[in-house]
Amino acid sequence: MVEILSQEEIEALLSSLSGDGASDSQVESSSIETTHQQGQARSPLARDSAAKTVAYEPYDFRRPDKLSKDQLRTLQMLHETFARLYASSLSAYLRVSTHVDLVSVEQVPYDEYMRSITSSIINVFSMTPLSGQAILEIEFNVVLSMIDRLLGGPGNMVKNGNNLTEIEKSLASTIVDRATKELKNAWEGIAQFTPRREIMETQAQFIQIVPPNDTVVSVLFEVKIGDLRGAMSLCLPYLLLKPIIVKLSAQRWFSSNTQSTSGLNAPIIAHRLESTNITCICRLGSTTLTVKELVDLRAGDTLKLERKSDDEVDLMIGGHVKFKGKPGTTGRKVALHINRVVNEEKG
Repeated sequence: MVEILSQEEIEALLSSLSGDGASDSQVESSSIETTHQQGQARSPLARDSAAKTVAYEPYDFRRPDKLSKDQLRTLQMLHETFARLYASSLSAYLRVSTHVDLVSVEQVPYDEYMRSITSSIINVFSMTPLSGQAILEIEFNVVLSMIDRLLGGPGNMVKNGNNLTEIEKSLASTIVDRATKELKNAWEGIAQFTPRREIMETQAQFIQIVPPNDTVVSVLFEVKIGDLRGAMSLCLPYLLLKPIIVKLSAQRWFSSNTQSTSGLNAPIIAHRLESTNITCICRLGSTTLTVKELVDLRAGDTLKLERKSDDEVDLMIGGHVKFKGKPGTTGRKVALHINRVVNEEKG
């Protein structure tokens, strides 16, 4: 049975409502104190209910998070590998020390990513068999510096406007193609795809690969060529990544890397090594000469070697003796008949 409030309790409640600084929590606390079951003390749960707060976190419906933190970390590791591969490729291509460092990986709306682009060369490329397109964006001054070095300059090319000549477009295409090639290599443990450059543009407003509010993964890099620093970024739409999103967990990525190094590629490596050319040196013998004897050598002179005519000679590969054999001829060519393998004999 619920106790009915007395006149004094009702007046006290009304005075607390009309008083200065009265809050909803005070009213709630007062009502809890005056409403209780007859003959029972107020419950501890009722006493603590006024102190409870509702936990919440802000959520922006225009920027929904579609990738987990674990998946973003996997993308970060993938593109750190891409940065190292691309830096090595550019250093060899430009013949100058080049550094590519990963700055950030985040998911943003597509229109926000495009608004961040100012003066850049924007390349749209496909990643077959993944459906959709991606963007590789490089700051204009970075591309001009690379082109100037390819043409023999010091790398400080300055140009008015964002238009490229046909020669400059051709050189810029080779720079972009190297990037997409290394991107393919970096992603090999997650997905197999063939990148193909489709559009090269300098005006961001002409590029629309997904609706403005669609979520994309923005991967930002810093490129350093000599004393020049600039930015480069990748835009990977969520719809493009969706078919392989389950593979972007760190556990699956590490397990796939372990499987790839378990010997499955050994036959492929062995097959490619079979057609590799190596230099072999046949050492017929050795002797010791003074500097005067060396200077006095003339055509037709005979040197006495420290070996007998019927002794085996050394076949050297990479500066190490690998085989022993007998010199001879086959037809009109000098030949060596291998008798034994040095490594097997030592083992």
